[in-house]
Amino acid sequence: MTSRSKEKVAAAFRKLFRSSEKRDNDGAGPSGSPARRGLFRRHRDGVTPAETTASLPASPTGNSLSRKKAGAATDVRERAAAVRTRRLMKELKEIQRSHENRSDPVFTVELVNDNLFEWHVRLHQIDPESELAADLRELNISNILLHLVFPENFPFAPPFMRVIEPRIEKGFVMEGGAICMELLTPRGWASAYTVEAIVMQFAASVVKGQGRVARAPPRSSREFSKRRAEEAFRSLVKTHDKYGWVTPSLSDG
Repeated sequence: MTSRSKEKVAAAFRKLFRSSEKRDNDGAGPSGSPARRGLFRRHRDGVTPAETTASLPASPTGNSLSRKKAGAATDVRERAAAVRTRRLMKELKEIQRSHENRSDPVFTVELVNDNLFEWHVRLHQIDPESELAADLRELNISNILLHLVFPENFPFAPPFMRVIEPRIEKGFVMEGGAICMELLTPRGWASAYTVEAIVMQFAASVVKGQGRVARAPPRSSREFSKRRAEEAFRSLVKTHDKYGWVTPSLSDG
């Protein structure tokens, strides 16, 4: 290569260097802004990617999102509790109003330990021609005592109801006093159903199922309790969901 050619190559390299330097100063090229040039210098000097990430603004933490979700869940529970309270207060007043001028109400209601969400219902009247009614008269039993517990999402879910006394055989009454009635299941329930509708449905079902007052001690050694009734109810719901229901419809009540 001649000396003239060497000078041309050297001039071309100088021009290329000045062009690259100008782009760096103007913010173009790979090292663009001062902040990016600083990052490139730090990386060149041995700064790790983790250190550069730590210098970026922090994103919202998981704890913050969890608090928001917890707050939303609390709001939902509070609204559900308000709906349940208003509905039960309304039903209780209507039942009391309808019975206050009657000397022989079909059923009466009392709160358990003043708890609005737990009721005792005494069914005083069933079909007088039924064998169950004859049993009650013979044994001088004035009513059938029912226990109702209303869940947090009532009236969008059914209450749990069982017979406390007397112990009834057949009549769609199961162990622990559980009641085999489609209306009391999530599938058969509708929020428009009232406590009165539930009680009248039971009065029809227990007669059509040929219920009788148990005279002999129960054959099963299992305890007669709410816990046992809940277990029996869960079991029978699974069975009937699979094979269908045969209890009377609400219109029969």
